[in-house]
Amino acid sequence: MSSTVVTGKAKPRGRFPHVKKVGHLIFVSGTSSRLPDNSFAGVQVDEMGSTNLDISVQTEAVINNIKDILETQGASLEHIVDITAFLVDMNDFDRYNKVYAKYFDYNGPTRTTVAVHQLPHPHLRIEIKAIAYLDPSA
Repeated sequence: MSSTVVTGKAKPRGRFPHVKKVGHLIFVSGTSSRLPDNSFAGVQVDEMGSTNLDISVQTEAVINNIKDILETQGASLEHIVDITAFLVDMNDFDRYNKVYAKYFDYNGPTRTTVAVHQLPHPHLRIEIKAIAYLDPSA
């Protein structure tokens, strides 16, 4: 069993790893669109403080962050067997789903998507956790 905080990724906002490998299973902690400099993909704030939060850009960034984390364990998005996505607003579901479909199809992971009251930062619209399986015979 191994736990890893991945170098080059945004540091977790608590005492937990980005990823934990147990046997052939890889568990990716809830991942957001947060970048290593602690800014967020898909967030624009104008000079008056008005925000534009783009679920499509955030979803793309989350999936790419998960991809990068899995690669540190010798895995890829194709190894994911289960995904749980947390959306702050189900009105974002259609746009999130369109981005998701660029990466996964009916042969991809099982998926659960739930609405949550809020995430750890007000600019976050989505967080995803994943479980992957590395088949030792592959």
